[in-house]
Amino acid sequence: MSEGIAGRHCTHWIGGKPWTGAGAGPRGQIRNPATGQVTGTVDFASAAEVDEAVRAAEAAFPAWRDTSVARRASVMFAFRELVSRHAGELAALITAEHGKVASDAAGEVARGLEVVEFACGIPHLLKGAFSENVSTSVDAWSIRQPLGVVAGITPFNFPAMVPMWMFPIAIAAGNAFVLKPSEKDPSASVRLAELLAEAGLPDGVFNVVHGAKDAVDALLAHPGVRAVSFVGSTPVARYVYQAASAAGKRVQALGGAKNHMVVLPDADLDLAADAAVSAGFGSAGERCMAVSVVVAVDPVGDDLVGRIGERIADLRVGPGDDPASQMGPLVTREHRDRVASYLDAGVAEGAVLAVDGRRHPVSGGSPEGFWLGPSVLDHVRPRMSCYADEIFGPVLCVVRAASYREALEVVNSNPYGNGAAIFTNDGGAARRFTHEVEAGMVGINVPIPVPMAFYSFGGWKASLFGDTHVHGTEGVHFYTRGKAVTSRWLDPSQRGVNLGFPVNQ
Repeated sequence: MSEGIAGRHCTHWIGGKPWTGAGAGPRGQIRNPATGQVTGTVDFASAAEVDEAVRAAEAAFPAWRDTSVARRASVMFAFRELVSRHAGELAALITAEHGKVASDAAGEVARGLEVVEFACGIPHLLKGAFSENVSTSVDAWSIRQPLGVVAGITPFNFPAMVPMWMFPIAIAAGNAFVLKPSEKDPSASVRLAELLAEAGLPDGVFNVVHGAKDAVDALLAHPGVRAVSFVGSTPVARYVYQAASAAGKRVQALGGAKNHMVVLPDADLDLAADAAVSAGFGSAGERCMAVSVVVAVDPVGDDLVGRIGERIADLRVGPGDDPASQMGPLVTREHRDRVASYLDAGVAEGAVLAVDGRRHPVSGGSPEGFWLGPSVLDHVRPRMSCYADEIFGPVLCVVRAASYREALEVVNSNPYGNGAAIFTNDGGAARRFTHEVEAGMVGINVPIPVPMAFYSFGGWKASLFGDTHVHGTEGVHFYTRGKAVTSRWLDPSQRGVNLGFPVNQ
């Protein structure tokens, strides 16, 4: 990666160094979403270059697998210190390419670091079990071993955190890794590769290839890749799951979401309004765990929407590198236009446009930036496109419900099941919701219930393809496979042939 932010060029990271074989192949543009200007370029990998990355990983894997678990942990500790030291630099890269405000970018790096810290405990996480004398003079134990070369395909909205959900655990467990980040904001992934090398990771254990669908397809089909982790939209997650599993690979594919926040009549409405605005419009709504639907149980709907509108009016929208900005632009012009189209579509289908983000002032931003302010569609019905589709932007839909039971039915009837939250002061209602709601992550008076790194992240229904969630214990299990060993060392007095079926004596 070239020095500086303006005019940078990103190429692949293969075999422990920047790839020099890209030549005159296809390239993509990197833009600053706050200005719309092209600020750099990124190489797009061909199938041959993906093969080079996988071959480098295959060559590095045997020695890394045989490296002591203590040594692997020490590399993770060193990497943790380097990421912490360069957190500001990483956040600046994220802001420049994604557009999110500096505080949000810094928070992304911090949450990724939590998984690195979890991976530092790999000596404990890989401990097996041992049973002595399971049968006469027979002992049994279990161990977990790495898979080989594994791949991660990650989205634009968290260019540092989501890769760090994957590769620290995979590498600490003894695998070699090939990362395909989003081509929209690729620089953070290359900087992480440089820091891994500085931390002492052997060449080839971590590789980065850039590109679009051709690079993804090459990874999904490559016989050297044993497992694939993916985070992105549901249609692509389904495609990745089907293609990779058909090729015999282990797959965890995390898809889209339509996260609901149920507000009961007894809730603290100021707390609920704060939460809805924070969780709905942070990172311009470009989060898979953003609250995109508030289900207001009457009679609180009008009051709640009013309080949400008051808070939106005070939000400062502007460039991510302005410390005063609370919300930045969307990632591309095309995505901004798509998100904005749901406002008119919602009105046409019968919703009420309570807050029109197209009219929200932008402080200090270029008119060429990809701006859309926070928006609220009220009186939304499940049949409407603004409810049915994952908008992935700063549009909050408000659905009215007459009772807890009706609100729960709204949530559980949705095809997505990533996260759900309830706001109430009734512990019994909260406990019931936790038991009855069909979602993989649940918040009680917490709008974005993203679990800590030592738990696992993932949803239900169309939000997950495959059986394993990411990071936490499930992440360790995904990147390893179990082996059970049964051993007998006989005394000389126990020798002799016995053709009977072995049974306990």
